[in-house]
Amino acid sequence: MEDGSWVLVTRPTDRDMWNPTSTYLEDSKPLKITSTGPAKYWTDAIPIGNGRLGAMVWGGVSSELIQLNEDTLWTGTPIDYTNPDAPEALAEVRNLVDSGEFAEASDAAAKLSGTNANVYQLLGDIKLEFDDYLMCAEETYYRELDLDTATARVKYSVGDVEFTREHFASYPDQVIVTKIAGSKEGSVSFTVSLDSKLDHHCYITDESQIVMEGRCPGKRIPPKVKANDDPKGILFAAVLGLQISDGAGLMSVLDDGKLKVEGANWVVLHMVASSSFEGPFTKPSESEKDPASVSLRALKSIKNQSYSELYSRHLDDYQNLFHRVSLQLCKGSDRNIGDRSLEIKNLMPSGNRCVEGNKDVVPTVDRIRSFQSDEDPSLVELLFQFGRYLLISSSRPGTQVANLQGIWNKDLEPKWDSAPHLNINLEMNYWPSLPCNLSECQEPLFEFIKSLSINGCKTAQVNYKTSGWVVHHKSDIWAKPSADKGEVVWAIWPMGGAWLCTHLWEHYSYTMDEVRY
Repeated sequence: MEDGSWVLVTRPTDRDMWNPTSTYLEDSKPLKITSTGPAKYWTDAIPIGNGRLGAMVWGGVSSELIQLNEDTLWTGTPIDYTNPDAPEALAEVRNLVDSGEFAEASDAAAKLSGTNANVYQLLGDIKLEFDDYLMCAEETYYRELDLDTATARVKYSVGDVEFTREHFASYPDQVIVTKIAGSKEGSVSFTVSLDSKLDHHCYITDESQIVMEGRCPGKRIPPKVKANDDPKGILFAAVLGLQISDGAGLMSVLDDGKLKVEGANWVVLHMVASSSFEGPFTKPSESEKDPASVSLRALKSIKNQSYSELYSRHLDDYQNLFHRVSLQLCKGSDRNIGDRSLEIKNLMPSGNRCVEGNKDVVPTVDRIRSFQSDEDPSLVELLFQFGRYLLISSSRPGTQVANLQGIWNKDLEPKWDSAPHLNINLEMNYWPSLPCNLSECQEPLFEFIKSLSINGCKTAQVNYKTSGWVVHHKSDIWAKPSADKGEVVWAIWPMGGAWLCTHLWEHYSYTMDEVRY
């Protein structure tokens, strides 16, 4: 405002938002989460994802476990979320509040609770079993997540052979890719299989392809009744395809549904997956989508693509988002920069210094332990960029909204159902999107809000006898708007929709976009 009059701020153009001004920061450390040993717990594994497909890479030597997720695998089906008895209960609660009988009002409010939200499920596992692991030299082991390239890497030596594995989840090609290689010709041998905790079956279509088909429970807790009394849940399929080095190596089918590779120079694994989910308002039993056919077509579309071609498209796509922001922090005692202790720049440098071997590597867990006594600004930079990486990896245009754990889950009954919690957790997932220049990553949230408003309108009309729409503290893939079943202090909380709408306003205040949402 100048002289009491308003000044119109125009929406920034793409050119304004993408203005590379920074140069390489010589004192910056590589944006890598590093370890000198395989994961011992799920939280130690490396998360990769493309918004829809996710994986946790454990990095074992004798065996490798890659735990898989697909964002539409949930229990349940769409239901009627309204409660025609709610208005009478609500009137009772209001009368007790007006009379000052607050404890009694809380007890009466229990009648307003609804059904439990449904549960996010896992997809399954890729299991790899390697030969000659007993001779591995522990001091050669190295594992990293490179945030600059969204690539997980494992490296170790057996005798004079160095083995490497690289993993990434491509958004452009909708595939999880793993490359296994050895420094000596014919050194790569292993067996591979698919498995899942969900109801499933596996079969091999040829000597280079494993198919897994299954389904999610049609109810939150599978009932102990006849199968035909259980609603048909979401169907899923995953296909694992193998590419083997030309002129070296053999591939064969084992009796237990595994593929065996012997004497290869390198092998590339392609994992694709799909489900029968067609939106929050379509019952799985009415879906016409065949997950196996969709997955097989997806694999066929990339079958002739080289590893470098897939990786190049992945890198271009990911870095277009990730390189928009760089952060450099300095120690409070550092006086050679004047008064500047925080610098945020538009564009992350395209190159980072690499750590060769593991002698010069300080494992990230040790950096965390020492942070209390040894100020390490680069660790804060790493944490900041890790948050951006997780948002990019779990929420992209066309995917489901990031759930309680983003996209990664190993359990049939995860903590808090791994469901979107609208009383802060979902909002927290998306707080970084605008200030960290990742506005596209919000699109799944806005699509979710649209679905919630449709179901929430019915709940507001029936349960509360009012206009507008309402959402409570917890939802699921079916856009459940009603109160959850549980303690009144948290279950009867009808402010979820209002809080989510602040993200719509923030989007407008950042972009001045009056049309898109």
